Amino acid sequence: MPDTAAETMPEPPAAPARGLPNAHYTDPDMHRAEQHALLAAQWAGLAVASDVPAPGDALPLTFCGEPLLLLRDRAGQVRVFYNVCRHRGMILVDAPRRIEGAIRCPYHSWCYATDGRLVTTPHVGGPGRNTHAQIDRATLGLIEVPSHVWRDVVFVNLSGTAPPFAEANADLIARWAALDQPLHHGGAESRFTLTVRCNWKLAVENYCESYHLPWVHPGLNEISRLEDHYNIEAPGAFSGQGTEVYQRPRRPDGTPAFPDFAGLPAMWDTGAEYVALYPNVLLGAHRDHAFAILLHPDGPTRTREHVHLYYAAPDTDPAARAANAAQWKTVFEEDVFVVEGMQSGRAARGFDGGTFSPVMDGPTRCFRAWAAAALSETSRAAE
Repeated sequence: MPDTAAETMPEPPAAPARGLPNAHYTDPDMHRAEQHALLAAQWAGLAVASDVPAPGDALPLTFCGEPLLLLRDRAGQVRVFYNVCRHRGMILVDAPRRIEGAIRCPYHSWCYATDGRLVTTPHVGGPGRNTHAQIDRATLGLIEVPSHVWRDVVFVNLSGTAPPFAEANADLIARWAALDQPLHHGGAESRFTLTVRCNWKLAVENYCESYHLPWVHPGLNEISRLEDHYNIEAPGAFSGQGTEVYQRPRRPDGTPAFPDFAGLPAMWDTGAEYVALYPNVLLGAHRDHAFAILLHPDGPTRTREHVHLYYAAPDTDPAARAANAAQWKTVFEEDVFVVEGMQSGRAARGFDGGTFSPVMDGPTRCFRAWAAAALSETSRAAE
């Protein structure tokens, strides 16, 4: 729910803001610059901790063109390493699997513990000699990437230059403090991926505003109307929308399909919020379930949307989970023609980036301002 009337009806800017120029959605050079400034230099969403549920589970990933390894170590901690051997740069893990012993390089059999330590270097000092004075195993462990898990999302900062996660995202963490409770992934039927022919930023720009509801999501708009929504804007951090009317999923007999998260404030009884946490994580929060969407760019004009749904208890009804996932998949698929249409529109040479509604497009304008500022800051730092 909005804390003040100003959050519902923000003061319009002096003049309508415009969107980013076309090159930000189409140009390969601009895409590379944005990968550094908007993704690698920030706390970006890589995966979810539920992707590696047990100690030893390992998942190789490529993000911003870099090979990474998501891993749950023997102590149960989720970690992210560069997926390369410190010897010659060979890829260590080429498919999802459980590491039963050590992570062994398939090239020369250097082996690493799941906490990244280099533990064996066969024949490194010559045949039968597994040590050498110039090879200091203690300094040649896997290179770890700064990571942080929040709401099951594994965030990484590839550049290593971002402020601590809790500092960088303090406002949203505080806003959703009542939701700081265990999240239980719904399992196989609660995860799916959409591949969309658009720049990843268009997916963010569309998600964070409710202006499009009556025309793109008519079924959803019948339940939670445009006028039931309010804007959420935290400049430089996140933006999105909330609704004062949320109708929870129910079983055929009318009882709630899922248990509630415990001890929530009254605002969550009938409300829900949907936030784009910059740069690439889209979050939904309700009294009885939540979701996270991780946007992975695949070049400037293609995006993979990895969707995960969560519940307050580990033993919810499988049929209800499947129905809920199907409903959300339908909603997200309704957005595909919009973001792909906007992507096609960026081929129009005379298009000037568009003009934002001073009232309805505030969350999108907020994201655009963040992206422009992050790009400018990175450019100045490079000079």
